[in-house]
Amino acid sequence: MDFIRGDITTMAVDAIVNAANEQLTDGAGVNGAIHRAAGPQLAAVLRHMGGCATGEAVITPGFDLPAEYVIHAVGPVWRGGEHGEAGLLASAYQMSLLVARAVGCKTIAFPAISCGIFGYPPAQAARIAVDTVRATALDEQVTFVLFSDEMLRVFQSAA
Repeated sequence: MDFIRGDITTMAVDAIVNAANEQLTDGAGVNGAIHRAAGPQLAAVLRHMGGCATGEAVITPGFDLPAEYVIHAVGPVWRGGEHGEAGLLASAYQMSLLVARAVGCKTIAFPAISCGIFGYPPAQAARIAVDTVRATALDEQVTFVLFSDEMLRVFQSAA
């Protein structure tokens, strides 16, 4: 498991994970960046998928990205921690790895799912992310690609 500060859309890996919304539509943050970098084909494919429940993940081609695939994982919106958010966040990471494994991905890059506009407290999210990936990954090489030095430090300290 590696941790870097960077732009997930530039990662030459088998799959990058998108911090998606349930409608699988373009949004802000990493989701918007992935949609812009992948090109219009991504939105066209996602329109026909019918959405994705919180805690689940679906896969599409990477289109114009260096990654072969994009795994769209829907993390929870933070509502104070008493609404099953931890389990849903863990599930989003676990399902992403299972979807990646199902198509033979060996290298996977994750963002900090739910830590942007979904408001999940970064230290709690990082602990869940690291623990879930550690428990779920087999021989996959996982890299967390974080958008700021502060988020990088939070995730490194969770390891």
